[in-house]
Amino acid sequence: MGHVQSAASGIRRGAPDLPLPVWMALVTIALGLASGMSTPELIANFNTGFGLALGEFALILLPSFTLAAAMEEHALTLDGRLAVMAAPVAGAGMVCPDTAFASLAPIAGRRKLDVAFGAYTGFKLLYPAGPLIVATGLGVESDAIILAGMLLALPVWLTGLVWRRFLDRDIPGSPPETRPAARAAALRPMLPFGLLAILLILGALPGLSALPLAGFLCHPKGALLAAAILALVLLEPSNRRACLDRAVRRTGALLLLIGCASAFGTVLTHVLPFTAFLPGTTGAVGLFGLFLLSAAFKLMQGSSMATFAAIAPVAAPAVVELGLPGVAAVFAICLGSFIAILPNDSFYWIVRTTCFAEGRDRSIAILTAGSVLQAAVGFLCLLALTWSGLI
Repeated sequence: MGHVQSAASGIRRGAPDLPLPVWMALVTIALGLASGMSTPELIANFNTGFGLALGEFALILLPSFTLAAAMEEHALTLDGRLAVMAAPVAGAGMVCPDTAFASLAPIAGRRKLDVAFGAYTGFKLLYPAGPLIVATGLGVESDAIILAGMLLALPVWLTGLVWRRFLDRDIPGSPPETRPAARAAALRPMLPFGLLAILLILGALPGLSALPLAGFLCHPKGALLAAAILALVLLEPSNRRACLDRAVRRTGALLLLIGCASAFGTVLTHVLPFTAFLPGTTGAVGLFGLFLLSAAFKLMQGSSMATFAAIAPVAAPAVVELGLPGVAAVFAICLGSFIAILPNDSFYWIVRTTCFAEGRDRSIAILTAGSVLQAAVGFLCLLALTWSGLI
């Protein structure tokens, strides 16, 4: 065993430790040069790809991360059962399952794993998190994304809860369940999500989009901005700038990753035929190809956000070329990213530390099996929705 660990350490020392955006930029340049691209052509393709949809991503990510930073300032005091119910909403609203789980786990008692699977589901399938980020990368705009996310999230979330019930009820290291009294003030952090929902519902009314201000506020990006502003207003004035600073840092880092991923996708499509990296042609096989592509990247990288940011720009030309339904393609990528919760994912470590005791650590098996079950059930539901014509 010691020899294996030493060899593994040697391999890690031999490979350069570079951030993912740097790797993607270097691989993009190497791919272009290896394919025989001239320097002006390579730079032009890199520039075109890097700037693709970055403005839209900025309109999504900055208010999303502002909303998340504002929620982090609130101390939630919900009943354990309400914490489980709030987990999917928090995972989507905080655009981070780690933060959502960390916020709700202290009040969840023995239901911590329920909260983990709920936060994971919300982040992957509910607006404004995974689906909006992936849809922007694919260039898909449809109100059906919000409804489809809700329809998929329910069975996927319930799969996680059922898996949790299938396990031993006495999870090692779980403290006795506590049930603090729910107060109206505890629901205050959820008000921006209520505003977001109301604006999106109003946006479905005919004729409202003709009014400039109302049309913008009822558009998904405008509604998200309004919710973020309300979240800041609900904070103490002294905390607002710190929240904005955190949001800007997270947005800037992710925009760099998205830009490099988009450039990689642009160069890749000039070098390889679409079918070289997306198996299948149309229908269920094509969607399954997207599912596998997303799952493979998630297994290699670990980060769900990096998966969303990198896969969508790479897959976008193929989705258009193969004529895959846009909304279904969005969720095929989102569902593929469920696989799997492993030690290269930061979410694994925060859940493991909170939910599992040393000595009887079954965390990898429990979390991986649960996430794979959620992905499988979700993909089957996606196919059913696609074949029924609902999306």
